[in-house]
Amino acid sequence: MLLKPRPQKHSARNRDSRPPLAPACAGLTISLRRGGIRGGEMAPLVPSSQPWVEKYRPRQVKDVAHQEEVVRVLTNTLETADLPHMLFYGPPGTGKTTTALAIAYQLYGPELYKSRVLELNASDERGINVVRTKIKDFAAVAVGSARKGGYPCPPYKIIILDEADSMTEDAQNALRRTMETYSKVTRFFFICNYISRIIEPLASRCAKFRFKPLSEDVMSNRILHICNEEGLTLDAQALSTLSAISQGDLRRAITYLQSAARLFGSSISSSDLISVSGAIPEDIVKSLLVACKSGEFDVANKEVSNIIADGYPVSQLLSQFLDVIVNADDIPDEHKARICRKLGEADKCLVDGADEYLQLLDMASETIRALFNIPQGLVF
Repeated sequence: MLLKPRPQKHSARNRDSRPPLAPACAGLTISLRRGGIRGGEMAPLVPSSQPWVEKYRPRQVKDVAHQEEVVRVLTNTLETADLPHMLFYGPPGTGKTTTALAIAYQLYGPELYKSRVLELNASDERGINVVRTKIKDFAAVAVGSARKGGYPCPPYKIIILDEADSMTEDAQNALRRTMETYSKVTRFFFICNYISRIIEPLASRCAKFRFKPLSEDVMSNRILHICNEEGLTLDAQALSTLSAISQGDLRRAITYLQSAARLFGSSISSSDLISVSGAIPEDIVKSLLVACKSGEFDVANKEVSNIIADGYPVSQLLSQFLDVIVNADDIPDEHKARICRKLGEADKCLVDGADEYLQLLDMASETIRALFNIPQGLVF
């Protein structure tokens, strides 16, 4: 038989006194006392979530890796603080944006940077209206040349147009007049991957700087520096794999490294990097080549079906299959040429929206024809 608790009488003394701790609060107090967080001690800090690409981005032009000619010319130009319009072009992840930002920081410092520099991603803001409004309004404002904080602070502003090759032709034509009109108070930095997509009148007004793809040694040195700073363990095979899957793109390599560190801890292997990068395992690519070398369509079709069922991206497979074909010693050059031509056609069809299974099967069929020297006019 359960006894009901006797109700307490609330006197004035009881109302003024502090109420007892609730059971949950009492347990919380005990756990805090026993958990090691004592008086005067701070709780452990949460690790910084800043991307390593930004954390280890060079802050000065001289720190940009593997671009000796560009660094030498720009370092000499910074001494006079009289810069022309500039056009940086080259593969992604080679330091183009980093160089442009470093120039701006070295000229203005952190205090005047926001008021003197306008950063625009031309792939998002690429229309003619942006040129007529945002760019023109910023370029028209004149600034002084007061030296502040030890920085040169020249009497002009800088407009950085990243991915300028995505701008429409009308926007680029409209930008020509803006560059001429406000050249005394504004400098333009164009950053692009393909210089052929910049109209000639715009490119002729700029000093051109080509950024080379980073070599494996340069990337390895930078990656090892980050590993030492972050306390990571990376063996030689994993380092070589990271350089291979990033294809000279240091930004991509650092991103893969940070993702692998978040998922697998401080010890990172080659397989961890492959799984993070989305690259197709090498044995999958080689098994497709073995199936083609068998000369049997059913075997190749089965391998293609397995690749599609596993969800591997066919565009990535074509790129890795190309490397295997080019580096194969047992395939004659004439056969390599036929296979590479078909790989290019299949890649173009995929960009246009073709079916992945059909394109991969067509590529495998043409590989069989090439390996067994079957004329293209015959039906296999």
